[in-house]
Amino acid sequence: MAQGPRPARRRVDGVLLLDKPVGLSSNTALQHAKRLYRAEKAGHTGTLDPLASGLLPLCFGEATKFAQTLLDAPKRYLATVRFGVATTTGDAEGETVRECDKVISHDELAAAISRFVGKTVQTPPAYAALKYQGRKYYEYARRGIEIPREPREVEIAALDLVDWTPPDAVLDIACGKGTYIRVLAEDIASAAGSCAHLSALRRTMTGPFALAGAITLDALEAMDAAERDSLLLSPDAPLAGMARLDVDVPTARAIVEGRAGAAPAGSAGTYRCYGPAGQFLGLVQSVGGALVAMRLTRTDGETKRAD
Repeated sequence: MAQGPRPARRRVDGVLLLDKPVGLSSNTALQHAKRLYRAEKAGHTGTLDPLASGLLPLCFGEATKFAQTLLDAPKRYLATVRFGVATTTGDAEGETVRECDKVISHDELAAAISRFVGKTVQTPPAYAALKYQGRKYYEYARRGIEIPREPREVEIAALDLVDWTPPDAVLDIACGKGTYIRVLAEDIASAAGSCAHLSALRRTMTGPFALAGAITLDALEAMDAAERDSLLLSPDAPLAGMARLDVDVPTARAIVEGRAGAAPAGSAGTYRCYGPAGQFLGLVQSVGGALVAMRLTRTDGETKRAD
């Protein structure tokens, strides 16, 4: 039986704040949203494991050019840590490898937690997507092969004990790029003389974006196209924390054409740049009195369709 024509794709530019559900990989959630928008190009901005839920900003079209800003951005999580059981993966997906029966008081746990605020060193987990000699860590782990895992510095900006109802602790964690929450859970338990694993995780913030502004896939699916489009933030939304620079017509033209433009006096640094009509041009760098384009957006309104 012949299949009908594929739905026409369209150019979609912007950022969607998605509330990813438990049970889906970040890529599966992305592909679902991309299909609903019929978008040509899309990417997510920081993987959440299938067992994790919460804020997953999705970038479409021109916004994908600035996705790295969100990948590198500080993040915040609400984590549930189950004490007394260690697993192979450090989370609820793994098999039990050790049980600990130490009784931990609230004060003991609070004292252990306080040791991890600020810069700390983590050893990445065996089950991680990091690569060693071209293969991901978890590929080695699944085969029972030990590989060197170099400790690295991460930063925990805030770490608060929200609730302690043994054996579960709920932690509010604000952290920098590269932090493994399941490793943090294990390290806290070790500092308290016990063992633990991450039983639930919900991301509540990424850079300038909060979970309160996110929408679920079910709600997105129930909308019509116009309602979905109204949810999209502008392509420059990931750069909200960066300094803004507005330029005149000649400078805007030079930047768009790939030439250096004249930089305002004393403007050394990197900026999100806007033309005289307020249109977002992209990222520029001011060096030695010249404005040089780093990453530019398309300024035409062309829409491509699938064949």
